[in-house]
Amino acid sequence: MKHLALILFLGCSIISCHTKTKDTNGIEIKEPAKDTLKTIKKDTLNISKAFVLGKFDYKSDSTFVKVSSNYSSKNIYLKNEVYQAFLQMCNAANKDSVTFKIISGTRNFNEQKSIWERKWVRYKDLNPKDRALKILEYSSMPSSSRHHWGTDIDLNSLNNSYFNSGKGLLEYQWLTIHANRFGFYQVYTDKTDGRTGYQLEKWHWSYLPLANQYLAFYNANVNAGDIKGFKGSELAAQLRIIEDYVNGISKKAINYN
Repeated sequence: MKHLALILFLGCSIISCHTKTKDTNGIEIKEPAKDTLKTIKKDTLNISKAFVLGKFDYKSDSTFVKVSSNYSSKNIYLKNEVYQAFLQMCNAANKDSVTFKIISGTRNFNEQKSIWERKWVRYKDLNPKDRALKILEYSSMPSSSRHHWGTDIDLNSLNNSYFNSGKGLLEYQWLTIHANRFGFYQVYTDKTDGRTGYQLEKWHWSYLPLANQYLAFYNANVNAGDIKGFKGSELAAQLRIIEDYVNGISKKAINYN
């Protein structure tokens, strides 16, 4: 009861002005005024197969920018347009005493390969297919990750339980109500709507104005044979990596326009 009272108190303390709305838990949180959104300079699209597969150096790419240490826990890069939108979202959240820190942003093929192969060793006692499926609960095969594109961010914690109570709950409630206005969507929701692929990730938010264009290019130009160069890559077609994982996003994200 004490925790519930604290959540109710904090939730009510941030709704003193603007339009009020209720989240699924019945807590009211204010909607930001529409004039708080500023025009975002659009990135020039220069999509290539190498780019969507993560085979490029984002640190030397002028369309990427390093995230300020005020908003990141390590050296992180994002697409310029994505970073602008993120800063606007942070400014709005700060007015409601909500803060965000990016704990993961752009990762190229080699960085994703390092994550994948570290987990490949961790699950060495499983057969290859089960090994890959275990990793795929929360990590992508290299050349199939949205993090290659500089459009996707992991916020505040990599544990769903963090967002179920207290400060984490308020942060997640704020995101579910406000983030779409800034172009950010939770792509890995629960699977009650039939979504396939990765498990629920409350921390993973994708900037769809760019990401959906990259996804469309990916689907038109990439096949399972392009997912290669790491341990277990031969399973990409069998495990339907493109069909069930690359495209295993929420219906709300699929229907975004």
